[in-house]
Amino acid sequence: MTTSHAFRRLLVVAVLAAIVPLGAQQANRSGTAIAGLHEQIDRIFASRTYETPRFGPARWLPDGTAYAIVERGGGGSEIARYDAATGARTVLVPASKLVPAGMKTGLDIDNYAWSPDGRRLLIFTNTRRVWRQNTRGDYWILDTASGSLKKIGGDAPESSLMFAKFSPDGSRVAYVRGNNIYVEQISDGRREQLTHDGSDTKVNGTSDWVYEEELDLRDAFRWSPDGKRIAYWQFDTTGVGSYPLVNNTSSRYPTITNIPYPKAGTTNSAVRIGVVTVDGGETQWMQAPGDPRDQYIARVDWVDANTVALQQLNRLQNRNDYLLADASRGSVTRAYRDESQTWVDVVDEVKWINKSSSFLWVSERDGWRHIYRVPRTGNGSNAQLVTTSQSDVIDMTGVDEAGGWVYFLASPSNATQQYLYRSKLEGSSQPERVTPADQPGWHTYDLAPGSRLAFHTWSRIDVPPVTDVVELPSHRSLRTLTDVSALKARVAPVLKPPTEFISVDIGGGVSLDGWMAKPSSFDASRKYPVIAYIYGEVAAQTVRDRWEGSRMLFHRALADAGYIVVSFDNRGTPAPKGAPWRKVVYGSLGDLSSKEQAAAMQALAAKFAFVDGAHMGIWGWSGGGSNTLNAMFRFPDVYKVGVAVAPMPDQQLYDTIYEERYMGLPKDNAEGYRLGSPINFAQGLKGKLLIVHGTGDDNVHYQGTERLINRLVELGKPFDMMAYPNRTHSIAEGPGTTPHLYHLIARYFTDNLPPNP
Repeated sequence: MTTSHAFRRLLVVAVLAAIVPLGAQQANRSGTAIAGLHEQIDRIFASRTYETPRFGPARWLPDGTAYAIVERGGGGSEIARYDAATGARTVLVPASKLVPAGMKTGLDIDNYAWSPDGRRLLIFTNTRRVWRQNTRGDYWILDTASGSLKKIGGDAPESSLMFAKFSPDGSRVAYVRGNNIYVEQISDGRREQLTHDGSDTKVNGTSDWVYEEELDLRDAFRWSPDGKRIAYWQFDTTGVGSYPLVNNTSSRYPTITNIPYPKAGTTNSAVRIGVVTVDGGETQWMQAPGDPRDQYIARVDWVDANTVALQQLNRLQNRNDYLLADASRGSVTRAYRDESQTWVDVVDEVKWINKSSSFLWVSERDGWRHIYRVPRTGNGSNAQLVTTSQSDVIDMTGVDEAGGWVYFLASPSNATQQYLYRSKLEGSSQPERVTPADQPGWHTYDLAPGSRLAFHTWSRIDVPPVTDVVELPSHRSLRTLTDVSALKARVAPVLKPPTEFISVDIGGGVSLDGWMAKPSSFDASRKYPVIAYIYGEVAAQTVRDRWEGSRMLFHRALADAGYIVVSFDNRGTPAPKGAPWRKVVYGSLGDLSSKEQAAAMQALAAKFAFVDGAHMGIWGWSGGGSNTLNAMFRFPDVYKVGVAVAPMPDQQLYDTIYEERYMGLPKDNAEGYRLGSPINFAQGLKGKLLIVHGTGDDNVHYQGTERLINRLVELGKPFDMMAYPNRTHSIAEGPGTTPHLYHLIARYFTDNLPPNP
C-alpha cells in the first residue's frame, strides 16, 4: 500500500467515525463484546481450552511411601507404582496380564482393590451407572503370581455385580447381585448366597435412592475383621411413594422408570442392620431402638470381630446416637449421643484409637465444630475436647496415633479459605497450623497411612490448582505432580482485573462475604448492570478462595461482556463461622436466604457507585434455582432478570432426609414450608424469568417446574422456559448439552439485561 493510499484510507475511517452516531459506536462495541462472550463459552465448555491438569486418581499404598495409579496406553490399562518422594516408577500390573482368554483387548479398569496379602487384584470393569455413579459392573480377579485371570459371579448377567470386596484373609469375595449378598470362594468359585429375600422392594447390601443422595450411602455391607461375618443394611421400600421418570427420547414409545422416592412428610423405607455368617444361615438383626421407618442408620462399621458400630439418627435428625451392637446377640448399648435443637451431622468416619478403647467424634455441641476424644465406656459423659480453639473444624483428615496428633482442615480467620491444622490427641494445647502462612487460599490434603506424607492441592480463585507431595508436619514439598504453566498462560488474559473478595453489611450486625468480577475494560466512572450467582442453601458455599473451573470462567466471560458479576454466602451456608451462623436458617430455608441475598444486593449498590442498582439479575442451579425464584417473586424491585436452573418450587416435593433435616416435618412447620416455597409467591413476578429443567431429573423432579408453570399461567404471568429431554439434575447428558445451556443463560441476560452502552 502506498503512502497516499494509506493516508486516504485513514482519512475515510476518521470521517466515518465522526459521522457515525455515538450510540451506534457503543452498540457496535456491545455487540462485539457479546459475540466474544459466546466465543468464550465455546472455548470453556466445547473445546475445553481451559481444562485443568489432573493428577491420578492415585491410591496410597500401605507403607505410606508410594502410591499406585491406573494408566492407559496403547496396550490397555496397567497399574504403576510411584515412589512418592522420587517419582521412581515400576509396573505393578502390566496390561498384558489383563487380557482375558479369548479376548483381544485388555480390561478397562474402573476401580480395583488388592487383597490384604497383595497376591490378588480385584478389578471392576464394564460398569453401568446407577443414579449418580457407575456402581454396577463386572469383577475379575488376577492372581499376580500365576497370572491367572478369572471373572467372578458365575452365570451372573453382564454388569450385574456391585461392591465386590475381598475378605480380610483374601480367600473370598463378597458382592451384591439382584439385591442379595453373595460370598464366593476364590480358589474353586463356590458361591454361598447369604440373603434370599432380595426383590424390587427388599434391598440387601445396597441402598435406596434417598440414602444414596442424602447420606452418601451406596456400598451397604461390611466384612467383619476376622472374615467370619458380614454386617449389612436392609431396606424395605414397601409403602414408599413411587416417582415415575418418563423417557420420551430413547424409543418409539415412552419408557418409565419408577423410583421409590419419599417426599417430605411421607413414608420412608424401613431400614435395619443384619449380621450373617459367611457360610449362610439366619441373619441376626441388630436391635436398634425405635420405628425403623422413622430412624436412619447413617453409618455402620465393625469395631472388632464381635462389635458393630451404628450411627442412628432420629427422623428429625436432631439426635445422632452412636450405638455399639453385639454381633452375635444383636443387643446394643449407646457409646455417645450428639444432639441439637436444630440438626446434627453424620460423622463420615469415626476413627478408633488406643486399641479401640476410645474414638474421635466431631460435634457442634459447644457452638463450634470440634473434635472430641470419647472413651468406649461412659456413654459419652466423659468426652474430652481435642480442638480447643474458638473456631470450626471443617473436616478431620487423618490421625498420627504414634505421634499423638489429629490432622484437620480449618480457617479460623477467613471463612473463604481452608488450611491444614493439627492438635494433640489429648487436647493439651492450641491447634497448630501446618499449611505455611505464605500460601493463602484453599488447600486440600489426602494423607498417606502413617500421616507422614500427603497429596496436597493448592489454588486460589484466580490461580489454577497445583498438586504436589508434601512431607508432614514440615509441609516440605517433595515433588510437584501437575504442571499448570500452560493453563496459566492461556487463562491469564481472562483473569484481569483480579476477582475481588468483598463484604457487605446487611444490617442487624450481619455482614456477608462475597466476590466480585469486573470487566477487563472496567471504568469506575460508568454504571454496570449486575448478575448475582446464588446457591444460598446449607449444602455448599459459593464464596471460596479456590479455583472453581469452568463455572468461574463463565462468570468471568459474563463480566467481560459488560457486567459486574457477584456472589454472596448468606447465613445458613456451611461457612466455618460457628454453629449459630449455619443453623439460624433452621425452619426457614428459602425465606431467610432470599431476604439476606436481596439485602446484600441493595448494600452492594449503596457501597459502589459503579453498580447499576436499577439493573440487577440473578441465576442459580438446584437450591440456587429455588432461591432465584424466591428472589424474582419476592423482591421484584431488586431483580429484573432471573434464570432458575433445576429449581424446587415447592419444598414439600423434595425428599424426606434433606428437607426434614433443615425444616422439620411439614405438619409441624406448615408456615415455614409455605414461606420457603417460591410457588407461593409467584404473583410477585414482574421481571423476565427463564426456567430450565431436565425432564429426567431424578433428584429435583420436573414435576415441581410443571406445577410452577401452571401457577404462572393461572396468574397470567409471562415467563420463558427450556426443557432438556431426559437430562438429569446435572443437565449434562448428550452431545452439546453443556455449552448449549450456558449459551442459553448468557443469551437470556444479554437480551433482557443488556450491558450499558
